[in-house]
Amino acid sequence: RDGDEWVINGHKWFSTSADESNFGIVMANTDPEGQPHRRFSMIIVPTETPGLDIARAVPVMGHPGRGWTTHCEIYYRDVRVPVTNTLGNVGDGFVIAQKRLGPGRIHHCMRWLGQMQRAFEMMCSYALKRHAFGGPLADKQTVQNWIADSVAEIQAARLLTLHAAHKIDAGLDPRVEISVIKFFGAKVLHDVIDRAIQVHGSLGVTEDTPLSSMYRNARGARILDGPDEVHRMVVARRVLRVFREGGVWEFE
Repeated sequence: RDGDEWVINGHKWFSTSADESNFGIVMANTDPEGQPHRRFSMIIVPTETPGLDIARAVPVMGHPGRGWTTHCEIYYRDVRVPVTNTLGNVGDGFVIAQKRLGPGRIHHCMRWLGQMQRAFEMMCSYALKRHAFGGPLADKQTVQNWIADSVAEIQAARLLTLHAAHKIDAGLDPRVEISVIKFFGAKVLHDVIDRAIQVHGSLGVTEDTPLSSMYRNARGARILDGPDEVHRMVVARRVLRVFREGGVWEFE
């Protein structure tokens, strides 16, 4: 801090949507010696501020993206903005981030359910239309297994997502349920789209259908807003804590 201004220096390698945005929200360490949960603040930084350099869009699986789907590398070199650009109070950054992450992860899962269903519908429709080895793909047992597994997994993901949202609405602690749907939903999304691509054959990996772009996004789903491993760790630690304290885990 310099008087009534923040002076920001840093390097952000993966900043989504930056090249189409009028401003960014920088989460910066404003109090290195403070309590761990009070060290960071969120600061609004207009993208035209001197010293802010959007260096490039980072290609993801061969595609640079466009609009909100880009992921940019940004340098902050003595970027100055008013302290009044702080979101909430100084030191509120961690709390603001945590309040967003839970509902944000449910929002991801809601969108993924739509993507799952789209891929599922394409798989079923193409399996009925495409003929190989004397009949439609829909008559092949392997394809039927993929369809049946997808029905079960999509429905399970739907109900898990609804349950997590219900716990938030009821004012209950939803952290385990959110972590469960985050890693489970991402896996179902990937697997359903992967099956749809396999049914479509070489057509599925081209840009003539939306499946290839859906697949790229699905693979990223296992990383964004916390990788699978972190969410599994959260679930396991909370379950084991209950047993360590002499209880049992209640499935609701």
